[in-house]
Amino acid sequence: MTMTPETLTESGWYIVHTYSGHEDRVKKNLDQRVETMDVKDKIFDVIVPTEEVVEIKDGQRQSVQRKMYAGYLLVKMVMDDESWYVVRNTPGVTGFISSEDEREKRPKPVQLEESEVERIMSQMKSDQPRVRIGFEQGDVVRIKDGPFADFMGTVDIVSEDQGKVRVMVSFFGRETPVELDFLQIEKG
Repeated sequence: MTMTPETLTESGWYIVHTYSGHEDRVKKNLDQRVETMDVKDKIFDVIVPTEEVVEIKDGQRQSVQRKMYAGYLLVKMVMDDESWYVVRNTPGVTGFISSEDEREKRPKPVQLEESEVERIMSQMKSDQPRVRIGFEQGDVVRIKDGPFADFMGTVDIVSEDQGKVRVMVSFFGRETPVELDFLQIEKG
């Protein structure tokens, strides 16, 4: 695939909507269509944005790859009728993220800003995985470890970046805040 300076300036990143859960299949189908329909000079890259996430389930930390935007792909392409047709008619694609063109009264695919693309790409390449837990504010939990083991409480604050939660525990008839690690609690 050879890109001329003209092609690089004309190309941009677009968001394509797919059926949720079909992103990888649609990427594969689109890559095949680009190859067989010989539009490598117009459609350069297809990405399913993913990030590494540390999930905490049953007291265990587990590192997994998660889709950042369920039901969406990023496509770097030169937008014209032919490339639009190839992408739009790929099985599983429901359309482009677009805005209505005032003059033509039809949807016009919106090109992502370079800063948006850079933010998504840097999030995908981040060395620091995001921590994702199964607790939210208001959840009733049981403390499994520490001086308050076997106490029941209500999640007050979730600090995913620190791996901590603040749980309100009824202690001597008063609500007392207790800061705990995610691994010290479980759903009540």
